[in-house]
Amino acid sequence: MFKYCLWLLIFSACCSADIFKWTDSNGRVHFSDTADKQQQVETITIKTNSYQHLSYGTAASNTSRKLKLFSAEWCGFCKKAKRYFIAEGIPFDELDIDKNPKAKREYTALGGQSVPIILMGKKRMNGFSIEGFKRFYNKS
Repeated sequence: MFKYCLWLLIFSACCSADIFKWTDSNGRVHFSDTADKQQQVETITIKTNSYQHLSYGTAASNTSRKLKLFSAEWCGFCKKAKRYFIAEGIPFDELDIDKNPKAKREYTALGGQSVPIILMGKKRMNGFSIEGFKRFYNKS
């Protein structure tokens, strides 16, 4: 049941739908995409930790030309970046912040709040698009 509710919350957030929560007279909690007019409902706001827009910066910690990709398994932009790097033969190290405690510490030290974060040398890219990455990668 919990997985169903979590999936509903995530899917609804991707579609920009509101999610409503209420408790029935038996104490059971319900979630829906429509507000029950006979119940006192709470609107749920979901924050996804995935960059929606690109930004560039500097990173003091990475000194190699090889890319570092801070990612999470659930992140669609991270998957797109990995597929692109593999297809183009671009070497990279993937650091999954949910599965690797060392990667999570490094990500936190970078001030990371969303994924993907891509580091190359002292350059940093937050988010991913192919066009944005080409500008980022070719400027070194």
